Amino acid sequence: MNTPVYYQRGEYIETDTGNKVSRRAAISGPQNIILGGKTIISSNAIIRGDLRRTGPGHAVVISLGRYCLIGEGCILRPPYKTYRGVFNYYPMKIGDNVHIGANTIVEAATIGNYVEIGKNCIIGKFVIIKDCAKIADDTIIPPNTVVPALTLFAGNPGQIVEDLPETTQEMVESQTKQYYTRFQPYPN
Repeated sequence: MNTPVYYQRGEYIETDTGNKVSRRAAISGPQNIILGGKTIISSNAIIRGDLRRTGPGHAVVISLGRYCLIGEGCILRPPYKTYRGVFNYYPMKIGDNVHIGANTIVEAATIGNYVEIGKNCIIGKFVIIKDCAKIADDTIIPPNTVVPALTLFAGNPGQIVEDLPETTQEMVESQTKQYYTRFQPYPN
């Protein structure tokens, strides 16, 4: 279980707070993105911090907590809507210990802590995923859906298929921290 996951030393940039960001990830508007620390952003991920409300000053568009794993080819885009004829983007908040699988598109408003999202999912605009929820691979969650805590969502459209055990928080926290620890540059 503790086998290292190696990457080429030059492929990832490591920040002071331990974030590891692939040089092949596309991060637009980095001044509007907050990474909590010890987050891994894989190659070909796209994070759109440039899509923000119009107006003066910096706006936090996307904030990620600690120990987040953003899989290859993921797209994180803030949700948007037109209200009274005005088009606006809204912030996206992602909690701690969140794993988003490869090729998943996320336009959620909020993703809680200890959440696992599978690969090839589509998380619609303004979705709220509560703490300790799990989204199965290939699930499509329609806009404005609220995913309750400790539930497994699957299907198209996504719906509750089972309740998750009370130990979900410890399991997800352990998995994300172990993955971060195992994610290392090739030894010289």
